[in-house]
Amino acid sequence: MNGEESTVLVTCPDEKTARAICRHLVEQHLAACANIFAISSIYRWKDRVEEAPEFASLLKIRSKDFNEVEEAVRRLHPYKVPCIVRYDIAEGSRDYLQWIIESTTRPPKA
Repeated sequence: MNGEESTVLVTCPDEKTARAICRHLVEQHLAACANIFAISSIYRWKDRVEEAPEFASLLKIRSKDFNEVEEAVRRLHPYKVPCIVRYDIAEGSRDYLQWIIESTTRPPKA
């Protein structure tokens, strides 16, 4: 624990995409869990200010797995420049942080 865990913010154009990405990451033991929520985004794209409904996902991961998480999100994401941002967890419930580690431990290959 202690710095081994992170959260990752990923935004998606729709709930279906967010669910597909999150389910894949949890199934592959790259994320312990994912929270998905509807958001409104205001952003600059190609010299214009745009507004759009999106879905944000907050993933709980092992920090060391971030590169794999980023690669998987990029493979599954429709945006050319998706939001994929990692935040270190400075502190948290010891039991919860341990659960993140246990949930992202991959079973040995047969």
